[in-house]
Amino acid sequence: SKDGNSVISPVGNRISVFDLKNNKSETLPASTTKNISCLGISPDGNLAILIDEDGAAILVSLVTRAVLHHHHFHSPVHSVSFSPDGRKFVITKENVALMYHAPGRNREFNAFALDKSYYGPFDETTCIDWTDDSKCFAVGSKDMTTWIFGAQRWANLIYYSLGGHKDIIVGCFFENDSLDMYTVSQEGTLCVWESDTELEGLRKGPKYSERKKMEEEKKKREEGESNEDDDVEDIVGEDGETRGDVIKGSADTPKQVEGIKNVCYSQRSKHYFNKAGDFNKLTAAAFHKKTHILVTGFASGAFHLHELPEFDLIHSLSISDQRISTIAMNPTGDWIGFGCSGLGQLLVWEWQSESYVFKQQGHFNNMNSLAYSPDGQYLVTGGDDGKVKMWNTNSGLCFVTFTEHSSSVTNVAFTSSGFVVVSASLDGTVRAFDLHRYRNFRTMTSPRPAQFSSLAVDSSGELVCAGSQDSFEIFLWSMQTGRLLEVLSGHEGPVSNLCFSPVQSVLASVSWDKTVRLWDMLDSWQTKETLRLTSDGLAVTYRPDGQELAVASLDGEITFWTPQTGGQTGSIAGRHDLQMGRKETEKITAKQSAKGKSFTSLCYSADGESILAGGQSKFVCIYNIKEHVLMKKFEISCNLSLDAMEEFLDRRKMTEFGSLSLVDEGTGDGDGVELSLPGVKRGDMSSRRFIPEIRVSSLCFSPTGRSWAAASTEGLLIYSLDASLVFDPYDLDMDVTPASIRQQMKKKEWASAILLSFRLNEMPLIREVLEAVPYDQITVVCSSLPDVYVDKLLNFVASTLEKSNHLQFYLSWAQCLLTLHGQKLKNRSGAVLPTVQQLLKSIQRHSDDLSKLCDWNIYNIRYAAALSKQRGMKRTAAESLSDEEEEEEEEVEMDSGGDEENIYNE
Repeated sequence: SKDGNSVISPVGNRISVFDLKNNKSETLPASTTKNISCLGISPDGNLAILIDEDGAAILVSLVTRAVLHHHHFHSPVHSVSFSPDGRKFVITKENVALMYHAPGRNREFNAFALDKSYYGPFDETTCIDWTDDSKCFAVGSKDMTTWIFGAQRWANLIYYSLGGHKDIIVGCFFENDSLDMYTVSQEGTLCVWESDTELEGLRKGPKYSERKKMEEEKKKREEGESNEDDDVEDIVGEDGETRGDVIKGSADTPKQVEGIKNVCYSQRSKHYFNKAGDFNKLTAAAFHKKTHILVTGFASGAFHLHELPEFDLIHSLSISDQRISTIAMNPTGDWIGFGCSGLGQLLVWEWQSESYVFKQQGHFNNMNSLAYSPDGQYLVTGGDDGKVKMWNTNSGLCFVTFTEHSSSVTNVAFTSSGFVVVSASLDGTVRAFDLHRYRNFRTMTSPRPAQFSSLAVDSSGELVCAGSQDSFEIFLWSMQTGRLLEVLSGHEGPVSNLCFSPVQSVLASVSWDKTVRLWDMLDSWQTKETLRLTSDGLAVTYRPDGQELAVASLDGEITFWTPQTGGQTGSIAGRHDLQMGRKETEKITAKQSAKGKSFTSLCYSADGESILAGGQSKFVCIYNIKEHVLMKKFEISCNLSLDAMEEFLDRRKMTEFGSLSLVDEGTGDGDGVELSLPGVKRGDMSSRRFIPEIRVSSLCFSPTGRSWAAASTEGLLIYSLDASLVFDPYDLDMDVTPASIRQQMKKKEWASAILLSFRLNEMPLIREVLEAVPYDQITVVCSSLPDVYVDKLLNFVASTLEKSNHLQFYLSWAQCLLTLHGQKLKNRSGAVLPTVQQLLKSIQRHSDDLSKLCDWNIYNIRYAAALSKQRGMKRTAAESLSDEEEEEEEEVEMDSGGDEENIYNE
């Protein structure tokens, strides 16, 4: 970003802003139809242009987060760059560079107005760089040349072509306030080019019409002479505007205008990154003009820092196992951002202190399961890459990764204390991780190797059980000792899901044998109840109060049962709500394939009134349990880069030989299949591209009731009530206005001001009113509030306390509300529970932060006290020593005085 405190990075078809200073991340609501391939940000940091793989672009305001304009370039775009003065931007596609007028402050019908088209390169263009004064720009190409174009019509620089490389140009950079160039190519070569003209030496050239007249006059003068050396011609658009210069055959310098000398370049030096013998592809480059530092990234995951133009190596390090796909530097040049798309890594490196400022990596394979911590502050996820990751829900960042599993992690769970995470894996182990010391302190295994597919931990955190896919048994361990207590047999098919009751020691297990079994943990692990289903069971979950059980089965139904009596209370047929898409390889239509689809993940909301359901579809459904109706469908992704997104296949892609979308077009490119031999179309098939299919593998509702999370092909998605800026008034009439509320505040009518602000329901206004209430009036105001507003105020205090610095003030409000209205709140505990959970979460977070700070202060004070004590002891010791010396001197003097007396007497 412009201030250098944030990194802006595309993630799939959305962009995320990672705030490095406050350690937070935010995903913007704007999204493209396919994965974003390049983005450009205006020099003032207010606008961003996002362009997807197909060339569809959106203009987004980074201030309001709104989409301002849509545009389609009709073919893939390789790079986009704003001019430093912010008036123009250039995009490169195919072998053309297109210059557009940058969207200004005026409202325009078409925000993307084409200014000029620049032709020259013979192959696809790859990169762009501007001079500091926006007079010229350079474009690198796959034809191993770099082209310099004038952004305005200069007489001595229309275009200039630089060669000198044997591979694709990865980066071209202008020197600070100069036309001197650096070009970097894929085989690891740097060329330094020197210009004989300064930027001030560029002269305005004649207009096209004037130049034409001059040429005609010249022709008349030179009649009879051949015109063989004419090799430049202008293309004129339909509107009569010059669209750029096209080179015919050769890349010689353009014809010289009389009296003005053309700009000329000479190669000053040439440097090589690769040592003799080893070949390492250079994949990304960035140059900081003020500090003259060039950063280059390689396919092996290494990067080099060089100081130009002398090409002095500052340092080289390896930061990843895979290719570095993009590099960016902050405005001061201290921090370098690296992106590795293969592993989903984003790193920010401070090169002077050689330390990480920021380091994040997602699961580089499917995410299988997730779980919320009891206070809703943390999320744990498990993936096919065998990693267990912990995420902070406030910042959206991963803060610890456990890598002990050697195969896919199938399920994860928190214990009720929130300090232990348990994970089950296909490697045949169930592992428990300590969140105080971040270590694996228990590893539980079965007598015979089994692949664990389901996991549950009881409410006390003492019992851990896991179900296997292959032996149809459930294994039960003690968390304290790690010993196997019992093997529960009874199911006749793979155990698909397990869930402990929140209030009793009862385990519910669902299996492909069309039964749900309830096991009593206190009564020698016997089967307490067997519930018969109409189809194979896939998921089971208890309501938060333990009084209801929900089961998802293969026929697309969700059934509800009473665990105490074993009776069915209702069912929801959800198959039609899944709305499947058709995969590229499928022979049957989406409507037909939907008949075989079902929900694979269930989760109750915090109040137990609704249920979330997700499966092999892009939709997550939320149902009201009492009415058995669909309340809302959330579309988790609109990214067409994923498979099974569209209901109908594109007929235009269908040929007599099959679908064109199944052909891997990127063969031989940087990320595609590497060709093994010339002329052989089959390369290393293990590195082929594949399109991931959209699905929701796990759902979890936050204990606070304010958000829910989904693990999907897109990644970990969190949907929250708090993030929306919605005006939602309550019991509104004509008198309720901000002016009348402030009038009440002037009169010191605090209670009525609070009621009016809640009726208007604007958060900043409520905060203003609350913070204006004197500290000694809080108890009086709380006691005079109606019951309806107590819940609202408590909810507001809980959400504000999380971010506010007025800690004691808001804690006093919470304390007064709970002590004065505690009994009434207890009577409707179901509705208030999520609010209390959120209040606990906020208090816990502040407690953690403050306790660390206080511990540090106590330690410092003790250290200072010990130091002063030590110095005091040294001082007293020194004083006592000096006292002793003085006494000795006095004694010596007295002795000598006695001797003199004796002599005198004698």
